[in-house]
Amino acid sequence: MSTNDNTKNQTTRAVIYARVSSAKQVEEGHGLESQAMRCREYAERKSYTVVETFFDKAISGSLSERPGVMAMLSYLKHHSGSGEIAVIIDDISRLARDTRVHTDLRLAISLAGGKLESPSITFGDDSDSIFVENVLASASQHQRQKNGEQTKNRMRARAMNGYWVFHAPTGYTYKKVAGHGKLLVRDEPLASIVQEALEGYASGRFQTQAEVKRFLETQPEYPCKAANGTVRFEEVLRLLSRPHYAGYIEVPHWCVSLRKGHHEGLIDLQTYETIQRRIKGGVRVFSNQDIGQDFPLRGYAVCADCSGPLTAGWSTSKTGKKHAYYHCFTKGCACRGKSIKRDVIEEQFGTLLGSLRPSAQTAGLFKDLFFKAWDERGSRAEEIAKALRDDLRKTEQQIEQLLDRIVESSTASVIAAYERRIANLEREKLVIIEKLQANAFPKRGSTQQFELAFRFLENPHELWVSDRLDDKRLVLKLTFSDRLAYCRNGGFRTPQTTLPFKALEAVQGGKCKMAETEGFEPSIRVLARITL
Repeated sequence: MSTNDNTKNQTTRAVIYARVSSAKQVEEGHGLESQAMRCREYAERKSYTVVETFFDKAISGSLSERPGVMAMLSYLKHHSGSGEIAVIIDDISRLARDTRVHTDLRLAISLAGGKLESPSITFGDDSDSIFVENVLASASQHQRQKNGEQTKNRMRARAMNGYWVFHAPTGYTYKKVAGHGKLLVRDEPLASIVQEALEGYASGRFQTQAEVKRFLETQPEYPCKAANGTVRFEEVLRLLSRPHYAGYIEVPHWCVSLRKGHHEGLIDLQTYETIQRRIKGGVRVFSNQDIGQDFPLRGYAVCADCSGPLTAGWSTSKTGKKHAYYHCFTKGCACRGKSIKRDVIEEQFGTLLGSLRPSAQTAGLFKDLFFKAWDERGSRAEEIAKALRDDLRKTEQQIEQLLDRIVESSTASVIAAYERRIANLEREKLVIIEKLQANAFPKRGSTQQFELAFRFLENPHELWVSDRLDDKRLVLKLTFSDRLAYCRNGGFRTPQTTLPFKALEAVQGGKCKMAETEGFEPSIRVLARITL
């Protein structure tokens, strides 16, 4: 080597570029440092002066998506005027694992006044060097794509075996469990918050998604909130639509149909299906953002003349004093625009609730009848199990028949219709299996288990005088099956009460006789809802 060449090498400047493509490599702290060390050793052998080092941590993609690359190119453009700068990389795969990105970056470095070098490969402009470089770039791309395919296949296989392989849903976290690897487990207190929201929507405690949204916003521990503390409706719908909370998983874009997962569900599959029916059915009740503590009857009270909903608001007198009123604003109604004092209508409502309160004797008799019906229902567990097994067998037969029809059919639209029907039957089958595993009927606990429900039935007005708006609206939902018609001159019309109150009324009125246990099943369900 000539003296001139040695002098040139001694004055050559160099920059180092290192990149790792995964967060794990960044956390372990080995990838970037080892690449930089190897590049420095190469620079020392070549007598280069390293003037700058650039890193990209856990980043891949095009040039514009790599801040380290963009900073390096900017440095080359501003400092290459006094001579070419060597750009040293550990390996060709650290530059890019995509032939197109590799070619673009190679050209960008050259245009910025840099010369690419590496201790692993000699970059040159002759045909052989270019061929080797292209082969190595293609091999790097193939390795990346192959790793992606293998990772996806392993994840899909694990999903097919009943394991969730993506980010843990709200209310769950991953934990290593012997025999399972990483498994979803309850993450308290979020799991209990999500469970209450799901069960509340399924039972009707929250009649709209807006009410679920407001419930989540009142929970300080719930994380999925905007900067102003609100929860987006998209988050509510996502929460209500996840089968994970029923202990099942589904990955449609990988053709992984609904199947039982290995993790513990927050609700059962029947509750989940109830939620999906409510979402698809578009269940709606009056729900405005301005409903507040001031007018708890708004949305439930309607005008007796036109059946239109009574709105409410504040009116300011000339003296500046504010007055609360309910109004009917339905066009053509005789009561349109006429005010009803809030204190008057709510006092009459309190009287209406008081009239529903049964005597102590009636309440005691109702409890006896309820527990007798409950016990009789439980004694029929084997009969119910047999009926469920019959339903399961019929469902499996229907699935087999549809599969035979798919084989015989050659029309794509008909096949698609059969496949949708089979998917629905498979879901019904899972629900039946879950009922069988749960013995079809909950075991009766102690009397204290139902104490809250009976206490409410004996005196709904006690909960109505609560300071919480949610408690007041819960009274309306659990006591009345329809909206309350109100006449300005006559007060509340005869209301339509829910089944437990109708049963109490029948007992109070002397219509007391033994009925078939099936007649009490709705009452049991409503009582169970109250105990939640």
